[in-house]
Amino acid sequence: MDRFGIMFVCHGNICRSTMAEFVMRDMLEQAGLEDKVAVASSATSTEEIGNPVHHGTRRMLERHGISCDGKRAVQLKRSDYDRYDLFVGMDGANIRNMRRMLGGDAQGKVAKLLQFPEGTSADAASDVADPWYTGDFEATWRDVAAGCSALLEYLRERL
Repeated sequence: MDRFGIMFVCHGNICRSTMAEFVMRDMLEQAGLEDKVAVASSATSTEEIGNPVHHGTRRMLERHGISCDGKRAVQLKRSDYDRYDLFVGMDGANIRNMRRMLGGDAQGKVAKLLQFPEGTSADAASDVADPWYTGDFEATWRDVAAGCSALLEYLRERL
């Protein structure tokens, strides 16, 4: 991959990781960095593979002028480890499953989204609110926006 690659990951790839993917794409475009960073998202489970973005996530993105048209859930693959520079999970279970599915994390590529604004490690960072259980897409939006904003600053320092 010629550009710095980020893979956002959650359990099903229909709510949180998808929201993060499209929020980050929008932020990168606004910052003029879309040519330097490639963004994707995937799931640790197979439950939602092929399904479209959850209607709550779609509505929240649309409310902020962001399209996610055409996105379908895909699963994280071990071969992704060589294709991406950073894997950003949404919660502790995602982090554990990502490390297992990727065959470990020898290059230190696995992070948790809220470690960026919190200034912590992936294992210590807070989890992104999961709207699948809460139905609160506003809370998820706040977490994702804060995490992506801090991640954008992290990228600006390194690109």
